Amino acid sequence: MRCPFCGNIDTQVKDSRPAEDHVSIRRRRFCPACGGRFTTYERVQLRDLVVIKSNGRREDFDRDKLERSVRMALQKRPIEPERIDQMISGIVRRLESMGETDIPSKAIGEIVMETLARIDTVAYVRFASVYKNFQAADDFDKFVSELRPDVKPEDGA
Repeated sequence: MRCPFCGNIDTQVKDSRPAEDHVSIRRRRFCPACGGRFTTYERVQLRDLVVIKSNGRREDFDRDKLERSVRMALQKRPIEPERIDQMISGIVRRLESMGETDIPSKAIGEIVMETLARIDTVAYVRFASVYKNFQAADDFDKFVSELRPDVKPEDGA
């Protein structure tokens, strides 16, 4: 593992333990060249996934990109960080177990929305607003009205 401080490729592992999410290994590392200490995380990757964008472009699946978008949707929501990590790991496992290496971005978005809907409605609406590219307040109105059970308008009487 290359040292992030000096670029030395000869770093040493000083400590390894399961990370808080229990699906990765946390390693404390030391660089003998500069004395720097840093942490890395190691995860099992079942297969290399490729995302097929809506315009047909292909790009390697990026777990960090998925994590950033989920965390952004859940920002300032009362969800424990461990729960978020478990959710992200669950989404990645689900994608890897689909049996395909090429996954349409639409499928990823739908899985994320489905998962967020079970955890936090506000985060679900936030993510959907970006994923579905809402352009106006009416888009939010329509989407949120679909979430609510049938509510009869009041007659004012």
